[in-house]
Amino acid sequence: MTVKKLIQRKGSALYYVRDNATVWKALEVMEIHNIGAILILDDDGNLKGIFSERDYARKGILKGRAAAKTPVVDVMTPNVITVSMEDSLVNCMRIMSNKHIRHLPVMDDNQLLGMVTIRDVVKEIISDQKGKIRELEAYIQGSYGGF
Repeated sequence: MTVKKLIQRKGSALYYVRDNATVWKALEVMEIHNIGAILILDDDGNLKGIFSERDYARKGILKGRAAAKTPVVDVMTPNVITVSMEDSLVNCMRIMSNKHIRHLPVMDDNQLLGMVTIRDVVKEIISDQKGKIRELEAYIQGSYGGF
């Protein structure tokens, strides 16, 4: 399965704050949408970074920074790793595992198209595996006409 198919299934809703927002604002948007990370965009809509709960804990709270006064750019992760619509979910899982990250923005031709999370990837891989198991069971029982 590809990122494109996943985005078509789950939708391409993007949650972000501008790069001049405070950590507090980013946390508010994350709480409203029940998400663990948010994209940071500049005024032209370009991806500048990503801010996660982990960033807040490690670069905010533990450093004694006040969320209401700290610019999100001071604690975000810059140089975001992205994937394209043509990437496989297996590749996404490999990236997430190797880089110890849980969110991958989806970009094509410098355009932000969506976000893939570890939860999305695991859910789709499990769903795909269940489908394959059903097909094999049907084949074994002689009721599958797909081969």
